[in-house]
Amino acid sequence: MAPQPQRLRWFTFAAPSRFYTLAGALVPWLWAAAAVLGAAGLYIGFFVAPTDAQQGEAYRIIFIHVPAAWMSMLIYAVMAGWAALGYVFNARMAAMLARALAPTGALATCVALVTGAFWGQPTWGTWWVWDARLTSELMLLFLYLAYMALVTSIDDPRRADQAGALLAIVGVANLPVIYFSVRWWNTLHQGASVSMTAAPKMADTMFAALLLMSLAFWAYAAAVSLTRARAIVLEREADAEWVRERVAAGRERAA
Repeated sequence: MAPQPQRLRWFTFAAPSRFYTLAGALVPWLWAAAAVLGAAGLYIGFFVAPTDAQQGEAYRIIFIHVPAAWMSMLIYAVMAGWAALGYVFNARMAAMLARALAPTGALATCVALVTGAFWGQPTWGTWWVWDARLTSELMLLFLYLAYMALVTSIDDPRRADQAGALLAIVGVANLPVIYFSVRWWNTLHQGASVSMTAAPKMADTMFAALLLMSLAFWAYAAAVSLTRARAIVLEREADAEWVRERVAAGRERAA
């Protein structure tokens, strides 16, 4: 009787060894996607898209600012989701993924704040105001920094994961404040550039560049986070047999 093929289950890649192999196969493709999509998005955004009638050339920073701002919020939501799974189900891989996402989310938040300042100076006449959108985005950066400081300050990885998960879950309350701040308050920040319920209020080339840059940012975030997660797996599973076998195999190839 022929052997039956092994079926994939929901938790097939929850095992660190299987996740490590899967992530290693995905990372090169994600880097390639980020490079191609980013190059296409920057070319269309900076050389093909027309000049904005009101903001002139200064608006082109939108092709970096908006994808970074979107990613800063979505990465936090994903990070909190993995952290919650790790806390509730004691899932090691989920907690490691949450840790791997935090630095990339913090970087995206920094990029959104800095590019927002460079966009605000020529259009608003100031680098910074304590606007509801800007202030809540700054709070998001503090949440990322607090999460990373907390999980690295506790020696016991399991206790660190649990403490970080609680902070990440509480911080989710800040996400709707960021998103709806331009609706809830009369702020200086403009409304959403793209809405899920309305047609884009921009030229097709502008929207295409924005979409390509968003995909490039996501491919980059996935590549960096998976690479970081693989490093965390090796650190946490250093005593596991499969890690020792991989290290030994690597030394044989290098010899």
